[in-house]
Amino acid sequence: MYSAQEQRELLQKTEYYLSQIKDSATVLNAEDVEPLKKVLGYHEWKYYVKNDPVISDKEYDELFKSLEKTEAAHPHLISSDSPTQRISADASGDFPTVRHLEPMLSLSNSYNLEDLRKFHDQVIRKLKEEEDIAIQYAAEPKYDGSSISLLYENDVLVRAATRGNGIQGDDITQNVRTLRTVPLHVPFSKFDIYRAELRGEALIRLDFFEKINQAREKNGEALFANPRNAAAGGLRMKDPRDTAARGIEMFVYQIGYAENREEEEVLSRFNTHAETLKVLDQLGFKTSFPDHKVFDNVDDLFPFLEKWETARSDYPYEIDGMVVKVNPLDLHRKLGSTSHHPRWAIAYKFKARQATSRLLKVDYQVGKVGTITPVAKIQPVSLAGVTISSVSLHNEEFIRSKDIRLGDRVLVERAGDVIPYIVKTLPEFRDDSQVEIHFPKYCPVNDTEEKVELVKMQDEAAWRCPRCICGQQPLQKMIFFVSKDAMDVAGLGKSLVERFFTEKMVATIPDLYQLDYEKISRMEGFGEKSAENLKKSIEASKNRSLKRLLYALGIHHLGKRSSAIIAAEVNEIFDLEDWDEEKYNNLKDIGPVLAKNMTDFFQEKKNLDMIHRLKELGVNTYSTEEDRPTEIKDGPLSGKTILFTGALQQVSRKEAQKAAEQAGAKNISAVSSNLDYLVVGEKAGSKLKKARELGTVEIITEDEFYKILEE
Repeated sequence: MYSAQEQRELLQKTEYYLSQIKDSATVLNAEDVEPLKKVLGYHEWKYYVKNDPVISDKEYDELFKSLEKTEAAHPHLISSDSPTQRISADASGDFPTVRHLEPMLSLSNSYNLEDLRKFHDQVIRKLKEEEDIAIQYAAEPKYDGSSISLLYENDVLVRAATRGNGIQGDDITQNVRTLRTVPLHVPFSKFDIYRAELRGEALIRLDFFEKINQAREKNGEALFANPRNAAAGGLRMKDPRDTAARGIEMFVYQIGYAENREEEEVLSRFNTHAETLKVLDQLGFKTSFPDHKVFDNVDDLFPFLEKWETARSDYPYEIDGMVVKVNPLDLHRKLGSTSHHPRWAIAYKFKARQATSRLLKVDYQVGKVGTITPVAKIQPVSLAGVTISSVSLHNEEFIRSKDIRLGDRVLVERAGDVIPYIVKTLPEFRDDSQVEIHFPKYCPVNDTEEKVELVKMQDEAAWRCPRCICGQQPLQKMIFFVSKDAMDVAGLGKSLVERFFTEKMVATIPDLYQLDYEKISRMEGFGEKSAENLKKSIEASKNRSLKRLLYALGIHHLGKRSSAIIAAEVNEIFDLEDWDEEKYNNLKDIGPVLAKNMTDFFQEKKNLDMIHRLKELGVNTYSTEEDRPTEIKDGPLSGKTILFTGALQQVSRKEAQKAAEQAGAKNISAVSSNLDYLVVGEKAGSKLKKARELGTVEIITEDEFYKILEE
């Protein structure tokens, strides 16, 4: 549809308009209407037809709203081919085109609670009510998948179609028939319904999506950017068996149209949207019925929406917001629709988890064991409420596998709403300015005249500096030593350790216990009280457990769990001087790589000297009560394993886990045949499903858990 040259020009225009748009109220010039229409048309094609978007949803929304505002300012320029006058276009040409019985409209979007309040006010005005009357609303998850319609006649599925342009779409009946969540026979006749057209969303479970990408990576295939694209592409596979293998499911969320044999519309027999959801659930469809909720006024909605945004990462499917609908169906008819969206519904969009940005440069960081980590510096971009400007590139192999180049436009994601991650590059935006990234041969953080060549250990992806001469590795070791999971020195964070290091007040870990507090009290930002508080924190850290001290030493591959396992086997840390690799290997969950690293560390004189110095400075090197293995307590859950999932209502998860331990249970982190009890809170997801599939796990509610404790 678009030549390579046309695509390059449209991408250049995309960047231009995104730079011109300051907010959703931006009005452009009249001469910008036609080129902006072409830009939006191109991105609809990339999104719906090619399943390969090159801008984020939020960026598309910004372009769309800007065109709306600009056309409103110049109404004589509005034409029937404008994206604002139709829905979208995804007819690929590979399937016959069919017409929907009722148009499949889009939803208008809101990004904050103020927008929802404005939506409510518009509803009131449209109903011509003078006062702010109570309107009942229904709210349900907004699935981030591919929209399709299902047509049933005489209780049998006769057609399935993509959304297309909202009026007509691709006939994908044979592919949809392979989806096990779509029933082939449904007893609509019980409701005197002969023909029913349903609206739904096709999507892929997040855990299954991960498996798909793992398999594609193993086969050398390009990874999918997100579950939505994988589902949309799967629906258009030429062989229905390939669609079935994609693991696509369908949630049905609305009856779009229903009539009896006399061709009389019968949807009006239902009173509310919630009622239709319940009927669809009863008829055997996968629906949002278990997760939807009805509210008697708009103010009660707000905490529910905020709670869902916080919990979205725990949901087994990708959701990008919540759909808020006026619940009474008679008000739907009164409110009506525009050519683009219904006036009785709105999408409350969560903060973006994916966005595009530009890779500006690559910095390199050194870790506590000399690992060199490349870090991408990107144009700042807002993701899930946080501005991201730095993203780890992990190692050289990661850069090569994704063909990342300086100057590239990249798709950035916050995995689990926490860790920034580069999903893929967008080569469509490339011109002659992109530069290949060459991983350094010598340590890039060493600022001395002597060069240190990097090495790569066998079976490792990372390059490491084998001989630190610039002091950066000791600095990182000190930062790790005082961190919360290690010696937990409150008030002594990364920036302060770096400051002391720059001031030449510390050079090694033992120096942290010999600070000049009088000098610190005179430093900018300090005083006698803050210096005294820091001293108290450092003194308190001397009494930490042996497992914390072991972990804080930063031995390669030694984690918190393995530190606890080893600490439970010795009386003092110096006992490990006499351990060989075999002794470590005899411990459960300690592997040969860690065994060798531990042996090497405790045979190195400088390491032993450092630990002796810590002991002389008062740091505990002996096993404590915290290091001893936990004995199985006598209680109602003695010898049982337990796992909590979903949102608990009575106490926090940490408090529940502590209560379980006191009752003799062992908390574990995953569902397996070794699990005895799964305690299920609200909105339990994949763990609950897996437990049901196993059939050996006893599934109980939070109330039943406390009843066991009482008994």
